[in-house]
Amino acid sequence: MKLSAILKGAALSLACLGLVLPTPLVQAATVPTDPAANAAGPAKAVIDVGLHKGGVLLGQVVDAQGVPQAKVPVTLLDKDRPLVRTATDASGYFVVAKVPSGTYRVVADQTQGIYRLWAPETAPPAAQQGALLVIGHGPVRAQQGPIAYWLGNPWVIAGLVATAVAVPVAIHNHQIDKKKTPVSP
Repeated sequence: MKLSAILKGAALSLACLGLVLPTPLVQAATVPTDPAANAAGPAKAVIDVGLHKGGVLLGQVVDAQGVPQAKVPVTLLDKDRPLVRTATDASGYFVVAKVPSGTYRVVADQTQGIYRLWAPETAPPAAQQGALLVIGHGPVRAQQGPIAYWLGNPWVIAGLVATAVAVPVAIHNHQIDKKKTPVSP
């Protein structure tokens, strides 16, 4: 009887914990306003980048493992109009000079990024110093199963450890209580 009460309490505690944990299962999607934006992949968040003196945009193209990609064509687009076409060097870097501040799309291979470029010394403190494009990985959806998702949460791990400690203690105490209980003749 006591063991079942403990197990019910543990199950109830885990259920309550599940209600208060943040679960980012549903996220808002950004949809580009122009249909041509879908040609190079899904829309992404706008990233602030500070231009260097002379309106120089620095960038690098890497693969999903972080390996620099050489000779990848890179295009800087203003809305749908290509402004500059270049390619990466042996280290995966590209440079575009005389870029005015504004919001642009940078397309490399099948990957794109939307960047808000700031004139030198006007960028917000959180702005990056260059554009980084990662090729070879599209949207990853449903790649992580529910077990891996929950086991990545430190609160769930703490609950599992607490349960792993509490259940054997409760079973042990229940067995001791059975021995102490007098049996009627």
